[in-house]
Amino acid sequence: MNILQVIPQMHAGGAERTVIEMAEAILADGGQAVVASSGGRLVADLEALGARHVTLEMDTKNPLKVWTNADKLAQLIRAESIDIIHARSRAPAWSAKWAARRTQIPFVTTYHGFYKAKSRLKRWYNSIMAQGDLVIANSEFTARHVREEHEIEPSRLRVIPRGVDLDQFDPALVNPERIRAHRAAWGAGPEKLAIVLPGRLTRWKGQLLMIEALARLRLDPGPLLVCLGEGADKPDYQAELKAAADAAGVDLALPGHTTDIAAAYLAADLVVCPSLEPEAFGRTAAEAQAMGARVIVADHGGAREVVRDGETGWRAAPGDADAWAKAVKAALSLNAEGANTLALAARKRVRTHFSKVQLQQATLRVYRELLD
Repeated sequence: MNILQVIPQMHAGGAERTVIEMAEAILADGGQAVVASSGGRLVADLEALGARHVTLEMDTKNPLKVWTNADKLAQLIRAESIDIIHARSRAPAWSAKWAARRTQIPFVTTYHGFYKAKSRLKRWYNSIMAQGDLVIANSEFTARHVREEHEIEPSRLRVIPRGVDLDQFDPALVNPERIRAHRAAWGAGPEKLAIVLPGRLTRWKGQLLMIEALARLRLDPGPLLVCLGEGADKPDYQAELKAAADAAGVDLALPGHTTDIAAAYLAADLVVCPSLEPEAFGRTAAEAQAMGARVIVADHGGAREVVRDGETGWRAAPGDADAWAKAVKAALSLNAEGANTLALAARKRVRTHFSKVQLQQATLRVYRELLD
């Protein structure tokens, strides 16, 4: 099968990693994997697999350019003998649908996000993600949203959770030096507890909530909150976080993006995902659990499907600093035996329900279903 995936860019993120994972599966299945995007640092990873990347302005929302991109995609489909086009974001999905209709090939979408619509125009714009010949939702939570928001026929909807690469997220493969390097970069000494919040520096990810929750704990010595993610383009928000941490007496580190997130999970004494808005899936929590880390997630969205409260991690009420303080205290109070039991249960659950191989095989079945 020759598959063309379209996505705005290939810088970072769960959807972008899934593009690479599916390119790997398509190639292993004997097909051709082509990706169209505006580019990004993950293009090198994609091309290292043997996939082809075509640079097009897929990140534009300009209506004229979106229409022009449809023609470019149609040309690419014909030139590469593409069998299926798979869209993973709204603006390029419109181009992809028009290109698919012009070339008479199947059109697939993956609903990666929880798209809000406050107007009819925005609801219409979002609806393209439910217009695939088959539509993939990345969690049961997302699937419910698609059914309620777009009234899609159940026969066109498939639920395929995002996958964790268990060849990468395996604690046995992480050299202790990688762990020490992370803690040294964060400024976390041997006796310092490090609470890691992975995710782009943006308000809805809950960084300010965690500062407030840790301030209410009044631990002595206090833990270090490591907000691990991109944010160089948001100096004002970084300054706000530092000011809030200083006022609350919370130690804060903002080390930026890391390319070794697996070791970062092991370097953490606790991983937190306090998103104020529902996450469509909860890939960070799944990856951290695969590494056997203690994890707390906000009790809403797709993350609820990933973490079983008290069994594989903890869930805390979204936006409730007191609830988060209580959950952090419970997680940090767990003894070694309890932590080991939790880690084993968490890793088993990820292997059983959220592996990369399961995502790849399930998506290939969707492609075959369309072609058959």
